[in-house]
Amino acid sequence: MAITGDQRLLKRINRMALVRLVRSQPGLSRAELSVLTGLTKSTVSLLVQELIDESWLREDLVLVTGAIGRRPTPLRLDGRRLVMIGVELGVGNLCVVSMSLDGEVVASVQQSVSSPEHVDEVLETLAELIALQVQEQRAAGRELLGIGVGVPGAVMELTGVLAVAPNLGWRDVPLREALQAALARKGVTDLALFVQNDGDVAALGEVEFASTPVADPLLYIGLGIGVGSGLVVGGRLLLGGRGFAGEIGHIQQQADGPLCSCGRHGCAEAFFGLQAMANRLGCSIEMLETRAHAGEESARALLAEAGRHLGVLMHNLWTTLDPAVIVLGGPACRLGDAFLAPARACFGKLAHAAHLEIPPVVEARFGDLAVPAGAAALVLHKLLLPI
Repeated sequence: MAITGDQRLLKRINRMALVRLVRSQPGLSRAELSVLTGLTKSTVSLLVQELIDESWLREDLVLVTGAIGRRPTPLRLDGRRLVMIGVELGVGNLCVVSMSLDGEVVASVQQSVSSPEHVDEVLETLAELIALQVQEQRAAGRELLGIGVGVPGAVMELTGVLAVAPNLGWRDVPLREALQAALARKGVTDLALFVQNDGDVAALGEVEFASTPVADPLLYIGLGIGVGSGLVVGGRLLLGGRGFAGEIGHIQQQADGPLCSCGRHGCAEAFFGLQAMANRLGCSIEMLETRAHAGEESARALLAEAGRHLGVLMHNLWTTLDPAVIVLGGPACRLGDAFLAPARACFGKLAHAAHLEIPPVVEARFGDLAVPAGAAALVLHKLLLPI
């Protein structure tokens, strides 16, 4: 005998299966959904009507073809009322966005943090930004589905504990619990909160908000003060045994290389992390970008060397993981071809020496908002894949 809890879960799974199908194949009719899912027409009609009433789906205009008989009504995602909040908890910077179901950035706000090592202060500031965004979206008549947070460190997904974030100086922080408490003090107590590594959520953003199906597996490489990655295989994140997969910034590329923030030598981050590159030029990150775009010889020489190290890392990840597409994102992409062109050239040279064709290498669709947009995608991902 089935219990009520099982029936609710089955209904939730069926509802989200319909949403996933309409998202991947806009314009499907109720009858087509019934065929694709194996659900009865009456069940599909009932669930679709619920999803329309709740603003997950909308009916599209019926195309007039001249054919005899009643024409099926096409269905599409409804991007007007439901939104997810996505958060980037970065090094010295906080960003909060509101994203629609179809991947539109409805609103965004950023704020710098002068003392990122002070956990409580940072989380209070972040909770205030989130609470203001919640109020703004609700005042506009939108319904919130949840909050996702991307953070530059290793996250234990089940507990929401940030095990270590070297560039923040944080270790063993119960991040989800602490942020929930900070949000409660701001009056936000009714929204699901998900926490994950920033590279992982950025990878999800490339998949969940794609207008057409993306190549699988997808490897995202995040290039900023730190270097991280996320891998989506079969629509799901590859997190590793403890949830720490993707910490590619600390893959050692040279045993006697420069000192890294983690305390070891020769890590990828030590070669082409933004702060590491700026330190080698004796300037700020902002000045590094200015000097790169001005074509200054010393900056371009450093970026060419850094780009080659990135190319080696891309090659090693490709030979290990065999991604169908590689996505580059993060603020270091603003350095442009002075940094990225040598990386692509090095990657291609290493692959072609083995008579192999490299996969497409593209830049993140959301640019500087790849992490907060991806954090919003994390909420959608959790809802669309309930088990």
